[in-house]
This record gives sequence, C-alpha cells and structure tokens, in this order.
Amino acid sequence: MARSYPPVSVFGVPTDIGASRRGASMGPEALRVAGLVEALVARGVEARDVGDVQGPRNPMAPPRGGYRHLEEVVAWNRAVFERSTHELRAGHLPILLGGDHCLAIGSIAAVAAYCRQTGKKLRVLWLDAHADFNTSAITPSGNLHGMPVACLCGLGPEALTGLGGAVPAITPDQVRQIGIRSVDPGEKRLVKEYGLDIYDMRYIDEVGMRRAMEEALEGVDADTHLHVSFDVDMLDPGIAPGTGTRVPGGINYREAQLIMEMVADTGRLGSLDVVEINPTLDKRNATAKLAVDLVESLFGKSTLMRD
Repeated sequence: MARSYPPVSVFGVPTDIGASRRGASMGPEALRVAGLVEALVARGVEARDVGDVQGPRNPMAPPRGGYRHLEEVVAWNRAVFERSTHELRAGHLPILLGGDHCLAIGSIAAVAAYCRQTGKKLRVLWLDAHADFNTSAITPSGNLHGMPVACLCGLGPEALTGLGGAVPAITPDQVRQIGIRSVDPGEKRLVKEYGLDIYDMRYIDEVGMRRAMEEALEGVDADTHLHVSFDVDMLDPGIAPGTGTRVPGGINYREAQLIMEMVADTGRLGSLDVVEINPTLDKRNATAKLAVDLVESLFGKSTLMRD
C-alpha cells in the first residue's frame, strides 16, 4: 500500500561533543555518501538536504561538575532545537543526521514543544543499546550522550532540561526503549524509580520482536506524533561495526527491519534521529549503508505490497 509523507528535510549535525571518542562528527557525511536522500527520493518521498547546523568545536576536555563539554553541548542542542522547530512549523518531517546521541535533547525538545502547541500526543521510540538515563551524580564518564533521556525527563542542567520551554520536556510514559543491553549500576536504580518502559534484549529474546513492538506501539493513533531516535549501536556489532559504543548481543538485521516496518505500518512517523555512526570504526561505510536501508523501511519499503 502506497503511503504519503510530508516533505522531508534532512540536516546534519557534525559533532561528537557528547562523547569521549572522536569520529561521530563524520556521521552525517557518511550517511550522505551512502545515499540517504537519494534513497528516499527514489521511493517517491519529497526529500531535500538542507545542510548542516553549526556549533562550537570539540575541546576534548575532561568533565567538570559531572559533565563533559556542557557549554558546547548546550550550544549544539540549541541549534538542533531551532532547526527542528523551523522544519516542523513548515510542515516538514525533520531527519537529524548525527553526530552523537546527546543531540536528541534538542530534536525531541523541539518535537515535544510542537506537540504541545498542536495538541498532538507524543510517542518516542528510543532505539539504542543504552538507556541514556544517567545524571551528573551517577555517570561513570561525564559524557552527555549518556544523559539525553534523563535531561528530557527533567533530570539535568537547566540549560538542557528547559530547552523546549517546559520542564520536563517529556515524561517517561511517552518513551519506549528498544534493544537495551547496557545500563550502568546507578542508572538501573534510576530507570526503575522513574518507570521507564524498556524492552531490553532479554525481553525481546523471550517474547519476540513482533510482540515487543506491538506493545511499544500500543496506543499510537491518528493523533500521535511518533518520533524515532535511532542510535546505530542498537544493532549487533557484527552487522554495524561503525559506532563508538559497541555492545555484543544486539538487534540483528531481520529484527531491525521488523522494527522499521512496523513503525511504517502505523503511518505516524513524524520525525527521526539517526546518530552515533563513526566512520573511523566502520568497514567500507557498511554501517551507514545499513542505516540507509533501515530508514528506507521506515518509509515503507517492504518485500510485498501490504494493506
């Protein structure tokens, strides 16, 4: 069944400011080289590349007060917030090409503000190996790419938690996390306390990906804006080596395709992040090519025509 999509605006955010390992700043160009925009256009989607947002350089400084590069992370996320807000208000579907996952603070804060203004319900699918629910008090590294979900839920520095004008920008019941298999000790207690809805790899192994996705998408309807925040380290390193935070035992190719196809079936995709591709760790751009393949499935690519 053919689907119609709003015009898609793709923008790059070339920074690895939230991580301690360099290289994710080259992720946007890797996705462009892999043909992301061309693949969407070939599917009949009106898609254009609107270029990169700009921000400060990465100083590679140690953490201060529990945060690494806080000032620079704030600057990049403000730029993401402004670009995402602009595209949403224009009636476009924004696709953020990261960069590291701290950038989701800006993109999701923008989507949450847009949903509040338009009366839409928000559902966030967080596709990741990590819960990203650390705070300055419990983080083992100070890296802000391990804190975006916590910041969005109101736990973090005011400059980030208040980015979208409301604190918290989202509540834990709006988030579904899929593919999780690495959670820090203090983080485990915090996600339990806040009741995050997490479909970790054990649960997926036990019930299967179809049932996990049915549960994660339950309640999504015509009034829902569905935001997908896709960290490529959700995938097993055997198929996606080009990322800096690899964790064994991840989502395989067919499971990943099913996730994307079931999201496409809802018809509610409204915005997307694709983050944490590090070409310096990749093999012939394989991870970026796989990400493009999966994004195509998000936009309706399937083996057969389905009702």
